[in-house]
Amino acid sequence: MARGELPDYPWDLMAPYRDRAAAHEGGIVDLSIGSPVDPTPAVVREALAASTDAHAYPTTVGTPQLREEIVRWFERRRGVTGLTEAHVLPTIGSKELVALLPFLLGLGEGDIVVHPRAAYPSYEMGAVLVGATAMASDDPAEWPEGTRLVWLNSPGNPDGRVLTIEQLRAARQRARELGAVIVGDECYAELGWEGRWATETPPSLLDPAVTDGDRHDTLVIYSLSKQSNMAGYRAAFVAGCRTVIGRLTNVRKHAGLMLPAPLQAAMVAALRDDAHVAEQKERYRSRRDRLKAALEQAGFRIDHSEAGLYLWATEGRDAWDSIARLADLGILAGPGHFYGVHYPEHVRLSLTAHDERIDAAVERLGTAGVR
Repeated sequence: MARGELPDYPWDLMAPYRDRAAAHEGGIVDLSIGSPVDPTPAVVREALAASTDAHAYPTTVGTPQLREEIVRWFERRRGVTGLTEAHVLPTIGSKELVALLPFLLGLGEGDIVVHPRAAYPSYEMGAVLVGATAMASDDPAEWPEGTRLVWLNSPGNPDGRVLTIEQLRAARQRARELGAVIVGDECYAELGWEGRWATETPPSLLDPAVTDGDRHDTLVIYSLSKQSNMAGYRAAFVAGCRTVIGRLTNVRKHAGLMLPAPLQAAMVAALRDDAHVAEQKERYRSRRDRLKAALEQAGFRIDHSEAGLYLWATEGRDAWDSIARLADLGILAGPGHFYGVHYPEHVRLSLTAHDERIDAAVERLGTAGVR
């Protein structure tokens, strides 16, 4: 496997716009990265504090309590039945798994990694790191022979798009035809807002209605960063095909990749408690409602964004022009250019800002006028 040359880190290009936004007399409203700002729930912090006597090495597979809780959570919250402890594996956040999965699966030069057209950049970087070829496509009919790994992201980052059961089935069927591993990145599944997703939970790739009970070469990854404000904990997990989970476990054992024991205890507490998740969702709902209305009043159109943690917005001009306009208002967003070549006129705005900052953004957008 040959590692490809890595591009410059895209967010470094935002430095002048950050300075421009920070110069606003009311201070910056940073809606760019999406790092949680609300407190980690007390139930999680208390579990962490009670588990700090961690004198022994943790195991790569995680404690039995954590694996049992992941299995229960999938059944209770995602409608996924039939999992056992052998079907799940905790990971050090989800980004490291996304970036390392092509390596862990043994991919290399000549292999193709498919990812969404509007995509979290780490899908492509995982391919680049092992010398594989990344392909942006949402149409399973386009996926060529040689495809070894398919990434789905529902609800999507940055666009908040949700894939239906029918779309998930079609994608999985094509992956099976190609002999590819297919992975659903479902980190925003608890955050549905509009249409049917206001009352229904976005479906999982592991839903029995998708798999018919056959999880072969099918995985789902999930993170507690957003729903439980645990981004600093690096708490995530992967579930699905027992054979693939076994392979990932073996490689991770050799590499010494394991989640610290106190963090595993904190994850157990977070997975058992649904109340804090509902509370956090309502915070995001309120922020989203206010920000969406203000953006539309200021001349932006919101596309998709029916679920997830972001608003995917455009005013019909190059994203960098919109980024500059927002920066002059003291608002920092992310340009669509960072999420592939297909959406050069979109910007992504995160809901992860304190209410006071969201209110400041709403007020500034209200005085901006439509261009």
